[in-house]
Amino acid sequence: MPRLVIENLNKSFCTGKTGPVCAVKNLNLTVADGECLVIVGPSGCGKTTTLRLIAGLETPDAGNISLDDISQNNVPPKDRNVAMVFQHHALFPHLTAYENMAFGLMLRKTPRAEIETRVREAAEILGLTALLKRKPENLSGGECQRVALGRALVRRPKIFLLDEPLSNLDAPMRQQLRGEIQKIRQLTAATMIYVTHDQSEALALADRLAIMRDGTLQQIATPAEILRNPANPFVTEFLGGR
Repeated sequence: MPRLVIENLNKSFCTGKTGPVCAVKNLNLTVADGECLVIVGPSGCGKTTTLRLIAGLETPDAGNISLDDISQNNVPPKDRNVAMVFQHHALFPHLTAYENMAFGLMLRKTPRAEIETRVREAAEILGLTALLKRKPENLSGGECQRVALGRALVRRPKIFLLDEPLSNLDAPMRQQLRGEIQKIRQLTAATMIYVTHDQSEALALADRLAIMRDGTLQQIATPAEILRNPANPFVTEFLGGR
């Protein structure tokens, strides 16, 4: 049974010069429990806006977003039980890695012993145990992004939303953190929606791919199916003629 259902979702932004720009047009998709759906497409195709709509950081103009059969349209972001990891790690510079990972749980008044357990478990998964007392200025870019992943992981959300989390890292670190994300999936059976413009990254991580262009969904299927039967010339070209 699908965990997340998006129906006829639309979102436009007013630029002030050329009038409204439609970022997401009549989007329909479902994400099953435990699935990793990767949304891929060129810059400006609507993939990040889609994540922000799911998280409640943007309000749809039309359509519906349901999680476990409950509409999320009027649910505040803090109550949606999703966790988002951004392209920029956005850590608090004055807090240690431990405190950054624990911050959301403390806001929710989670018992201290439970916070300790969750942070230590996440740190073990992400190889951060020895770094928990360090502040962001004493961490590498890859380590900071692992802390950001840990901050999401400790919340144990229904859905992880990852918005190009590896794009600011060099190739070896991207490869390493891709492995960490795959480890999180294996250990937690997490449901993930992952946004990227990197075709190789998308093919490596996805159970299914959703390819977007100009706010419109072009095709959604398994990577193998899309490679065998691309829906149109754009999909073929975007995947490099594979």
